Amino acid sequence: MLTIIGCGNINRSDDAVGVVVVQRFQQFLKEHPCSDVRIYDCGTAGMEVMFRARGSKELIIVDACMTGSEPGMIFKIPGSVLEVLPEQSYSLHDFRWDHTLAAGRKIFRNDFPKEVTVYLIEVESLDFGLELSPSVKDAAEQVLEMLQDQVKNRHSLELLKLH
Repeated sequence: MLTIIGCGNINRSDDAVGVVVVQRFQQFLKEHPCSDVRIYDCGTAGMEVMFRARGSKELIIVDACMTGSEPGMIFKIPGSVLEVLPEQSYSLHDFRWDHTLAAGRKIFRNDFPKEVTVYLIEVESLDFGLELSPSVKDAAEQVLEMLQDQVKNRHSLELLKLH
């Protein structure tokens, strides 16, 4: 099972890029169903990411980042590089998806994805707004195409197994 999760705040311009990608990908899956792919919009809920990923063999997370790089730059990073145990806190608002990767592996053990890939897209603006900036919108399209290609390949393999 492959789980694809988009993260971000849809009210903060480019921060919404992960959510936008998975919403567009949901449309793609309606036209190209693949039985072993699940897709979720987890917004800013790190804890939800952990529970949605449970039971999957492979996990892909799409989110925005702010590193000072060129807006729209795409980073494809193995999840193991980004795993961080959360610091002690009494608020779930402090529990992010990078914490999810470490905590989920620790809590769910073999029932948590071993293969994790994270697509991060460099933001241009985090101002209040509902639109992506042009460079981030282009990057979102590129990530969407990469995910579509990956699922098309999975679907082709499914069909080969049936014959």
